[in-house]
Amino acid sequence: MSRRRVTISDVAELAGVSYQTVSRVINNNPHVSAATRQRVQEIIVETGYRPSYIARSLVTARTATIGLVVPDISNPFFSALARGAEQVASEHGYSILLCNTGEDASREIEVLNLLHERYVDGVIVCGSRQEDAPLKKALAQFRAVVLVNRRLQGEMIPAVLVDDTSGGYLVTQHLLQLGITAVGFVAGPSASYSGAQRLQGYKQALADAGVKFKAGWVQYCAPTVADGEEAVQSLLEKQPELPALFCYNDLVAVGALRACAASGRQVPADMAVAGYDDIMLATLVSPALTTCHVPCLEIGSQAVSILLDCINSDEEICGEIVVKPELVIRESTSTKNENGLAVS
Repeated sequence: MSRRRVTISDVAELAGVSYQTVSRVINNNPHVSAATRQRVQEIIVETGYRPSYIARSLVTARTATIGLVVPDISNPFFSALARGAEQVASEHGYSILLCNTGEDASREIEVLNLLHERYVDGVIVCGSRQEDAPLKKALAQFRAVVLVNRRLQGEMIPAVLVDDTSGGYLVTQHLLQLGITAVGFVAGPSASYSGAQRLQGYKQALADAGVKFKAGWVQYCAPTVADGEEAVQSLLEKQPELPALFCYNDLVAVGALRACAASGRQVPADMAVAGYDDIMLATLVSPALTTCHVPCLEIGSQAVSILLDCINSDEEICGEIVVKPELVIRESTSTKNENGLAVS
């Protein structure tokens, strides 16, 4: 048999005060005497009263809820980012509504409209695949927005960005320094802002090394293990001479390892393979992946911190935080000399 929920009126009656006074105590209003505050708090504890989430939001015009939109929550990068975001949100009394778009750009607009209907106090949109115009329109519904790894042309929306141009350059430069003169790029989704930046860094590293870029060296794919494997199989059928692959992320790189094994290529003896993000999986596969470390937990934390500043400030907040990726060299791009020492 269910027990009737204790209401604010019940607390007020037991404490001998008005429900407005109970509301002031709950919301830490200073205009309540110490004795009254203590009495109300004692009744709240005795009765187990919990303030109505909906009622409080009507009074404060806040729901203490943040929307977090990610392309694929099964990708460990976004799982870790969400964990960092949730930690900071929880520390400040906020909850997160997590929305997964499944790499579907049209789904982004649907979930943003849904979050607006849920009266979230602000949204964080990660790695949006949507075009600028519809994304701008959808984001205009919210009083506070932070983008992760995405810019909007002509808009001053706060953002946390990874310097993916630098990261793409570092990985490609490393592969070229192995004495390789042809590097394939398994570029991820064609609509990815991060992918475009990594492609730019890749091209610049080739140019600086005096290697002519060939469009046939680039293959786009969904950022998953299975799609990475399929993309690498296709790329190597068309460009069998390629001795190195720079992959959009570590999941794609694992797919590349599988494709290489299926074609009889040994990594790194026949093919050097590098990923991006440095998720835990990068150290669990064999050979362990050379990759670019991106602090995904920190990105999630910073995004929420900025969003909370936007929510709680009367002034417009803009600007960007740019995170620098770091090259991590492991066995997938290294060989051993006659002394058994890794050479990269």
